[in-house]
Amino acid sequence: QVQFAESGGGLVQPGGSLRLSCTVSIRIGNIRGMAWYRQAPGNQRELVAIISTGGRAEYGDSVKGRFTISRGNTEKTVYLQMMSLKPEDTAVYYCKATIMILTTTRDYWGQGTQVTVSS
Repeated sequence: QVQFAESGGGLVQPGGSLRLSCTVSIRIGNIRGMAWYRQAPGNQRELVAIISTGGRAEYGDSVKGRFTISRGNTEKTVYLQMMSLKPEDTAVYYCKATIMILTTTRDYWGQGTQVTVSS
């Protein structure tokens, strides 16, 4: 019922930029918010950025001032613009959508896209 299309990951040199994209397809329900998380090998999954349906954005401390989360033309698409990338940004980046279907609200996760920052 919920499908994700994530793209934009890849290999980039330190100081470079990447833009991630995530589009959610749902047959029924309403998206209450979307977010990006990341997980590096041996680490816990951590919040990168989150955006509400009203457009309010919040960021993890390690990416503030470098990453920007934004919505597409509909609430089903979210972008993550990443600037001034560092090797420690290397991780699998996951898109998360909080979706209300009928009376139940829960989080759904994309399959993830690899971002590698290396010279």
